[in-house]
Amino acid sequence: MKLPRFYPIFDSADWLARALPLGIKLVQIRVKDAAPDALRAELTRARDLCAAHAAQLVVNDYWQQAMDLGCDYIHLGQEDLDSADIPAIRRAGLRIGISTHDHDELDRALALAPDYVALGPVWPTILKKMKWEQQGLARVSEWKRLIGDTPLIAIGGLTPERAELAFAAGADVASAVTDITLNADPDARIREWLRVAG
Repeated sequence: MKLPRFYPIFDSADWLARALPLGIKLVQIRVKDAAPDALRAELTRARDLCAAHAAQLVVNDYWQQAMDLGCDYIHLGQEDLDSADIPAIRRAGLRIGISTHDHDELDRALALAPDYVALGPVWPTILKKMKWEQQGLARVSEWKRLIGDTPLIAIGGLTPERAELAFAAGADVASAVTDITLNADPDARIREWLRVAG
């Protein structure tokens, strides 16, 4: 399965409303610490915005809500795998992406036949503290050899310039968060990403 090569992650539907008209076709919404009603409203708006722009929506963590709302993808971290009902997610028709950071996590992910595997942080990231400081491009190439045709998403410290290096190392998709949201001109930055991702 081929995915769009650029995959931004945003924490609100407001960001999706801004980014999707620029040509984004795959986007993740990662909402943290929202009350249930507010969360459902946010995810519903994100789903509807993606439908209006022929884009695929990935919901981070909230697999039950993603199933209820008929979203496209669910993204699960390793800790989420402990509680997620993978057979139910599959029966609902959702595709699954899984975060990986080391060989044990990759083995666990591949046993679930994910629709994509994410590796990070490829470069140091300011988004969150991790015990994995930097995976590097050699790890990107290694992961791609190990996962074969499964799409590989590079995340962590990426810029458009670094994305080109990640693609050359074997990544199928490059993901960005703060490179856009903290940029002085997010719209121009998104356009630059889309040019690089081609």
